[in-house]
Amino acid sequence: MITSQFCLPDLLAVCPLVGATNPHYRQAGAESADWINSYNIFSNQKKTFFMQGCNELLVAHTYPYAGYEQFRTCCDFVNLLFVVDEVSDDQNGRDARATGQIYLNTMLNEGFDDGSKLCKITKDFRQRYMQSAGPNSRRRFLNHCINYIECVSTEAELRERGEVLGLDAFTHLRRENSAIRLCFGLFEYVLGIDLPQMVFEDAAFMDAYWAAADMVCWANDVYSYDMEQKKGHNGNNIVTVLMKEYSIDLQAAADYVGVYFEQLMKCFLDARTRIPSFGLEVDAGVVRYLDAMAHWVRGNLDWSFETERYFGSKFENVKETRIVCLSRKVPEDLILPYNDSDSGSESE
Repeated sequence: MITSQFCLPDLLAVCPLVGATNPHYRQAGAESADWINSYNIFSNQKKTFFMQGCNELLVAHTYPYAGYEQFRTCCDFVNLLFVVDEVSDDQNGRDARATGQIYLNTMLNEGFDDGSKLCKITKDFRQRYMQSAGPNSRRRFLNHCINYIECVSTEAELRERGEVLGLDAFTHLRRENSAIRLCFGLFEYVLGIDLPQMVFEDAAFMDAYWAAADMVCWANDVYSYDMEQKKGHNGNNIVTVLMKEYSIDLQAAADYVGVYFEQLMKCFLDARTRIPSFGLEVDAGVVRYLDAMAHWVRGNLDWSFETERYFGSKFENVKETRIVCLSRKVPEDLILPYNDSDSGSESE
């Protein structure tokens, strides 16, 4: 029997974390949206989809404590990430690696400039970030950039081969290609702290860290499953991986996500109680970092039901019913490339 719909797990019901919205969302978010749109990097069709995602609203929910300048920088970065994601999603392995290398070269080398729009966008963010990021967090952030691009490239290569990874290998890949570690990497910049490396070497802290990261990844995958299968990109999705790993159907895989998400939440809350003291000043920063992760987990859930990115115009109905009707796949010849020329005009 062909599956035409499935029921989402009720992740909000098992999330005791409290949501919030940044007060600078309207003004700084609009500035960032105007900034990214000024590059005309997408075709009309892609641009419409990009704008429907309301990336700045995601940032408003996930960094609700950020000051104006920091919030604007986070908006710019998330917009940049979505550009890299949207572009590489429609590329083969070789081209996705080349796209990623532009981003990476720009982040690692202040003097790099190949004239591309992606380079210019990345330069704008880099300048904002480097102005006040501490040396420890900056080093970690750049290392995450390297891992992110490597795994985004690997994702494209797997898609090109039609290969779906096993659960363990996929979990490692998803933690990196989702860019969640980069988003977590902005916490210290936003909060004005610079945690010592020993914090990230502590087992209890990392238990909380990975639980939060996985909650974001698993929630994102079950919410985005229809959107991705519509484009033929569902190989990079935990739902597909679970169906293959355990020989189960779509609904069983979605249910599995719900059960595991609840386990991850318990792990996150428990790990917070086991983190040792690193000294009074560091401890205060650790608490703020943990709170920031909690905001990301909850904010991602809230945003997913407030935009058209995953569920189209029916997002409010989906939130109420949790029923997702599967869309028809889009023929590959209708997926338009992005525009990286400097002419300023959009491709038709």
